[in-house]
Amino acid sequence: MALRAAATRAIFAGAAPQGFRRMCSTATANSFMPPPITAMGNGEGTPGREQAPPSTNLFVSGLNKRTQSEKLREAFSQFGRVIDARVVTDRVSGYSKGFGFVRYATVEEAEKGRVGMDGKFLDGWVIFAEYARPRPERTPPQSNMSNSNGYNSYGRE
Repeated sequence: MALRAAATRAIFAGAAPQGFRRMCSTATANSFMPPPITAMGNGEGTPGREQAPPSTNLFVSGLNKRTQSEKLREAFSQFGRVIDARVVTDRVSGYSKGFGFVRYATVEEAEKGRVGMDGKFLDGWVIFAEYARPRPERTPPQSNMSNSNGYNSYGRE
């Protein structure tokens, strides 16, 4: 018990870092200030991510697990002609993985859709819309049939 009292006195006496003292303090009811979210709802995309170059394909994140492709198409079609809207789903459960893609006919329509839907609600969840990054080139898988000595795992050449 004495150790606990000594630790408490040390915290409030200035031996602890400023943030820890502030966290344990009850001085003001409204002393917690969350960091500002600068990229929410202003057409800048997901906070903390670099912007991809403009294209007709949009990446949409933050989707509800029950959002379907038709609902995504319907929400984005008010900003232009949607060529394709697809919610990526889990193969087993069939539910959304929480993201999808929307392809517009022109880059200008895609820009309107990105700005218009970024930070808005869809099926009760706040979604983020940004330009989709091109898929990186994937190297073909290496064959694991041969070991370093030239033989495959079955002992044959």
